[in-house]
Amino acid sequence: MRVLVLFAHPVETSYQAALHTRVVETLKAGGHDVDDCDLYAEDFDPRLTRAERLAYHDLTADRSAVQSYIDRLQAAEALVLVFPVWNFGYPAILKGFFDRVFLPGVSFRMEDGKVAPSLGNLKRTAAVTTYGGSRLRAFLLGDAPRKQVTRVLRAQSLGAPQDYLALYDLNRADADKRERFLQHIQKVMEKF
Repeated sequence: MRVLVLFAHPVETSYQAALHTRVVETLKAGGHDVDDCDLYAEDFDPRLTRAERLAYHDLTADRSAVQSYIDRLQAAEALVLVFPVWNFGYPAILKGFFDRVFLPGVSFRMEDGKVAPSLGNLKRTAAVTTYGGSRLRAFLLGDAPRKQVTRVLRAQSLGAPQDYLALYDLNRADADKRERFLQHIQKVMEKF
């Protein structure tokens, strides 16, 4: 399967980078064709410009600034997001990716004023993420990243099977807990 891996963390020595490496290596070892998109390494610009916003619903608008990312998303059969939760949301670079790439005609289309999903090419999705705080804290604050992945992305991909793999309370996780989560990620990716 052709898998687009979207990675959003600026530090190559971080635990999140170790998760990213485990995801990519395990998928490749399983025979998947991996398109590894490290948003920071590729210097992705997350800023939606004025012109892009004004032309947002115009399907004939010039999308050349993000067309290569649109092409990669549309060529994928699966999508794996690897990101930390910061300030109870996505890192800005990943949020900007969604704003600039998940466009009308790409991730959804408008039919009689209603949104209809367009990512039927995705047969499976997953998110691999970490939270500094506890699951209870995230729950009490609405856990927006979990909802965005398990509800919005699931809808856009026409209900494709999905995994939401989260390590909560990373700030207090010892080396054993971190290693167990890495092993869990590997087992899930081996069956992907």
